[in-house]
Amino acid sequence: MTTAPRHAIDALFLEERTYPPSLEFATQANARPDIYERDWEELWEAEGRERVSWFKPFDKLYEWEPPYAKWYLGGKLNVCFNCVDRHVEAGNGENVAYHWEGEPEGETRTITFADLQRDVVRFANALKKLGVEKGTPVGIYMGMVPELPVAMLACARLGAPHTVVFGGFSADSLSGRLNDMECEILITQDEGWRRGSTVPLKKNADEALAASPGVKRAVVLRRTRSDVAIEDGRDVWWHEIVEGESDDPSSCPCEEMDSEDLLYLLYTSGTTAKPKGIVHTTAGYLVGVATTHHYIFDVKPDSVYWCAADIGWVTGHSYIVYGPLCNGTTGVLYEGTPDFPDKDRWWSIVERYGVDILYTAPTAIRAHMKWGPEHAEKHDLSSLRLLGSVGEPINPEAWMWYREHIGGGRTPVVDTWWQTETGMILITPLPGVTTLKPGSATKPFPGVLPAVLDEEGNDVGPGGGGYLVLKRPWPAMLRGIHNDHERYVETYWSRYEGLYFAGDGAKLDEDGDFWLLGRVDDVMNVSGHRISTIEVESALVDHQSVAEAAVCGRNDPQTGQAIVAYVTLKGGDEGDVEKLEELRNHVAKKIGPIAKPANIVFTPELPKTRSGKIMRRLLRDVAEKRELGDTTTLADPTVVEELQERASTERED
Repeated sequence: MTTAPRHAIDALFLEERTYPPSLEFATQANARPDIYERDWEELWEAEGRERVSWFKPFDKLYEWEPPYAKWYLGGKLNVCFNCVDRHVEAGNGENVAYHWEGEPEGETRTITFADLQRDVVRFANALKKLGVEKGTPVGIYMGMVPELPVAMLACARLGAPHTVVFGGFSADSLSGRLNDMECEILITQDEGWRRGSTVPLKKNADEALAASPGVKRAVVLRRTRSDVAIEDGRDVWWHEIVEGESDDPSSCPCEEMDSEDLLYLLYTSGTTAKPKGIVHTTAGYLVGVATTHHYIFDVKPDSVYWCAADIGWVTGHSYIVYGPLCNGTTGVLYEGTPDFPDKDRWWSIVERYGVDILYTAPTAIRAHMKWGPEHAEKHDLSSLRLLGSVGEPINPEAWMWYREHIGGGRTPVVDTWWQTETGMILITPLPGVTTLKPGSATKPFPGVLPAVLDEEGNDVGPGGGGYLVLKRPWPAMLRGIHNDHERYVETYWSRYEGLYFAGDGAKLDEDGDFWLLGRVDDVMNVSGHRISTIEVESALVDHQSVAEAAVCGRNDPQTGQAIVAYVTLKGGDEGDVEKLEELRNHVAKKIGPIAKPANIVFTPELPKTRSGKIMRRLLRDVAEKRELGDTTTLADPTVVEELQERASTERED
């Protein structure tokens, strides 16, 4: 008697809609079908030589001594030169680098590459006078203002590694990062804008600096012009230190950096309280983000590209600053939230600047779904020709809504999978080449070799679910965790020898396309079936009345775990017992009875971080009736308190 192979994660939800590329898009696409046939080493060799400019060309493509890789060995280059100076030198200085829009309406700036060069050179000269030189670690704690990429590029120009800390993080989060990197300088601002209110960045920074003895000086940008404390001998105003500084590039030449010199650290949360300082170096990272940006977003010389993320996250580093600027692409920077002052703010920005490429997160798309398509319908979105998704798996109905209501039913949607650690997009459609499937990230980017394995390390094959791994190195991959080799090995390389374990589940369909199932710690074990939260969430959102859903497991004496769903209905509907049963039966129809939620909590909002990710850890705390874990990164902590009240009164099956 033979038994069917046991998959590490059961793949239950079936999505069968497909969208092959239109002939019109395919004929003009940057990617061609033969890109998948290229030898992976030849591909990265060619991109390395052609995509960036070198002071000294590399003489060896890569070295791979697991778990560490080096790329473009022997090469010398500078990231700031590649992102700014070379475009000006080529006569493209008057091309727009950024259209910036402040949250207060009517506050805009247009920044050309020549403007950007002048601002970067002046600020780099000012930083030099504060003692910043090659190797000086710099912390940056700012909102979405043009001076944030200016600060990053000035650091890169000088060869000073930086860490950008998201402006929504607390003083404790900031000081922990400053101390771990041993930063000597902090760049911040008086306040930021968020939903019409101010965010006390300098006040938070002062609290952080009190616990960060290594930081000698703080540079403060004047943004809201509110009164803030300035400590003599430590704090200096940005506008005062740049006054009188030269903007001539020759006054501050770009530092020649080795391919493997540190560009930045970016801290990401871990299973322990201490965040992980992810190490990204210079050449491989820049080649990786610029190459993927070119092919995946099909950018053209006249594109107006908007990655609607925050620069404080890796998406912003790779696809707002370094990748697009390296390619000379015009970008949009927006300071505020999608719903201020009204829920059509994003669509007014798309219309105003003629945005043709929009890249955002599924959580943002689902928020717009909840608010309704009428806000987008007020604006002319016909300039859009490509949509992208990033941050977590996108459920098929959100994908379809995005394509229909934002893309006019005609634009490709590229659903991209990658991580802070990977630096660049790794699994993605190539528009004009790949047949799209709602909810699937489809194919590995050319040169990338992922696989889906079971517990024992065997390939699960088509139709199977399991653990996503990467079998070969890629240029932008992390070069470890800052000062913590053991944690690096334990976190990413200990499950399967010689393979990078991403911490995500995935399934492969019969065409070999990848479907991401979310973090493996978000997999529920129900009566021996390992069910992904994203599949149950996709089934719930497939129902016409559901705007958003989040699912978690809680302990159950009969089934091991029971499924608990938190559901936001469209139009502010409160939900009732009939709706609960309707949704449970809908999940059973879409997936099977095993996936029916044991109980459903109807809620107007889900608990999300300031970057828009649903905090399933807190949902598990609510479901288990436990004391809540850390809530400091929540955008609105009151949401969880209301959930606790609602959960205590909901009917349970």
